[in-house]
Parts: sequence; structure tokens; C-alpha cells
Amino acid sequence: MQLNQEDLKLVTQRIIELGDKKETVTKEDLPYIISDVLDSQTYQEKIVVESYVLVHSKGLRPSTTLCLKIDGEIHEENAQGDGQFDAFMNALSKIYKSKKMALPKLVDYAVRIPPGSSSDALCETIITWTNNGKEFKTRGLDSDQTVAAIIATQKMLNVISI
Repeated sequence: MQLNQEDLKLVTQRIIELGDKKETVTKEDLPYIISDVLDSQTYQEKIVVESYVLVHSKGLRPSTTLCLKIDGEIHEENAQGDGQFDAFMNALSKIYKSKKMALPKLVDYAVRIPPGSSSDALCETIITWTNNGKEFKTRGLDSDQTVAAIIATQKMLNVISI
């Protein structure tokens, strides 16, 4: 695969970021990283997940507190759910309802790791959404599956805001 200088620079930056989070970035991780970086260039970020707290405890429902920036305006909300990502989506839904904005419907959620990886592998989360009768996919990449899903969701928020 050939990358132009700009894409190569972005891929290298992403490898360094991911390397700072986990011990090793392997050659098996590269296709996921390249896909993530090239996919990220297709939109401008108007909506940013500023911060979040994901809580998962035995005997209690998972919960999330979310801080979201929409066109420079900060919104904060919390919610519970059946899992950490469900709690995140419930908090996101509350923010969007308060702004009278609609979210697309999640149609499919898939997680992949490179073949032969260990428990610290990079996860690629691919989420399929439907919005106004059109289906599209977003990807997230991180060593944590839920974080990868949140990255994919932030991409979705920016795709629908175009």
C-alpha cells in the first residue's frame, strides 16, 4: 500500500498516540490504523466528545457521564444503560433531545482484532447506522472496545452534521 506524505504523517502520528496507550503496535495493527486515519479525514469535527466517565460495577447498572461540545457549546449529561456503550448512547440521546436534534439508528456493531493478537490488542469497532433511509458505517480504533465504539460514534455525529 502506498500513502502520500500527508497521509503517512497522519498514520505515523496515530501510531505514536496508540503506542503511548499500549505497549506495542504490531504490523497486524497497521491496516486498522490506516483505515482509521483515512476514514477520519472525510469530515470536519463540529462535534467533539470532550470527556466521559464510564462506570461498570458489580451489582449496579453501568453509567456514563458525558461532556460533548457541539459547535463550541458544552453539554453535559449522565445516564445508565445495559452496558457502558448503551449508557454512553443514552447520555448522548439526552443531549440531542434537549437540542431537538435526532440521532441515527444503530443497525450493527462489530468488533475486530488483528489475528493472533493478545488481550492488549487494538480493537476496531465498526458501527453501521441508518439515517433518513441511508445506511453508513463509522470506525473507531483503540485498545479498549468501548472507547473504540465512542470514537466511531463521534465520527457518526460529525458525518450527520455535514
